[in-house]
Amino acid sequence: MARRNKKVAVICVATFCGMIGAAYASVPLYKLFCQVTGFDGTVRRAEVAPTRVLDRKITVRFDANIRELPWRFQALQPKQDIRIGDTGLTFFKVTNPTDKPITGRALYNVVPEQAGPYFQKLECFCFTSQTIQPGQTVEFPVVYFVDPQYADDPETKGKPEITLSYTFFPAVDDDKPGQVAAATTPRIVDPLGGAPSRGL
Repeated sequence: MARRNKKVAVICVATFCGMIGAAYASVPLYKLFCQVTGFDGTVRRAEVAPTRVLDRKITVRFDANIRELPWRFQALQPKQDIRIGDTGLTFFKVTNPTDKPITGRALYNVVPEQAGPYFQKLECFCFTSQTIQPGQTVEFPVVYFVDPQYADDPETKGKPEITLSYTFFPAVDDDKPGQVAAATTPRIVDPLGGAPSRGL
């Protein structure tokens, strides 16, 4: 009887530990799923631009937000009109007005959500933490395109606008092993000490 109770206890502990592990794994797995599929308005990453460019244009709007950070964050252009399948380039600007370095990380999505699988980025600043020095202003490029299949999907072909929205949050686990490197090169606009602007 004691052996049977011990076996049941071991099974219960193993099940509990498995459930805890699944809970922790669900967040990164969900994030990966969204990035691969474009689910829930998550923008997908791409390696190359499409070879087909349509004669139809679409308006892409840019939105910048801050959560729990003292930074100033803005899109340098409120919108761009771009041909579907063509490559676009825009910049977002971040200023740290404080007297200490602060590290943040940007999350992003698109509206309408159905555009998620078709709005893809070749270069962006959203896959790693970004440290802005005291009094520094930095510009981050975003290179993107709208996949030509956007014009064929019944869910999206009648929608003339897409909004790309970024939100910067305080970064956590900056020293975590295996962190993905940034897929973009920021440029310093207003560095410390009044030195000339230069690319990093």
